[in-house]
Amino acid sequence: MPDVHTSARPHASGTRSGPSASELLGFARRTATDAALIASLPLDPEGRTWIRLDGPGGSEAWLIGWPPGTGTGWHDHGGSRGAFAVATGELTEHSLAAQLPTEGWKTLELAEGVDRARTLRDGRGRAFGPHHVHQVLNLSGLSAGTHAVSVHAYYPPLPLMRRYSRTGQLLRLEAVERPEEWGPETRAPETREAEAWEAEA
Repeated sequence: MPDVHTSARPHASGTRSGPSASELLGFARRTATDAALIASLPLDPEGRTWIRLDGPGGSEAWLIGWPPGTGTGWHDHGGSRGAFAVATGELTEHSLAAQLPTEGWKTLELAEGVDRARTLRDGRGRAFGPHHVHQVLNLSGLSAGTHAVSVHAYYPPLPLMRRYSRTGQLLRLEAVERPEEWGPETRAPETREAEAWEAEA
């Protein structure tokens, strides 16, 4: 049973430390233009690949390769703000335009009209705040076999991630993952849902 007491670490009211979401986006966009770094990422047709990067101001950052048909599943970022930018290829983001409670529930019925979708191509990115819930997918090359590569950054480093399943307008909290469960630092937390998403697709 998921732990429903999962609020992120509190921050002092009126203060901000570390890079802002827009600064993280600037880092992600700049890093996405580093052709040598992008070329250094091994690509696997069967699953996502990743390299941990040094993010600005103590942030957590990742370079992730996405073969066609892979995705993250629905998740949040445990109260961290973040950003991602596409270096090559195309990614589709589905997100919710609603702030979810972080504890005290297992299943929520989403109101109509909260779904948002956007497609990001080479050089495009987006920043998000601490309450963002989304899934990211490579739908661009299901027949052509087109990989996507993206740069992701989070501050503070992810204290946890909540994983959700979705059926229609029903969103269910499935698991709460913490960094100690993610294994070696070579594994990006957002890549852990790939196998489950691929099984549903």
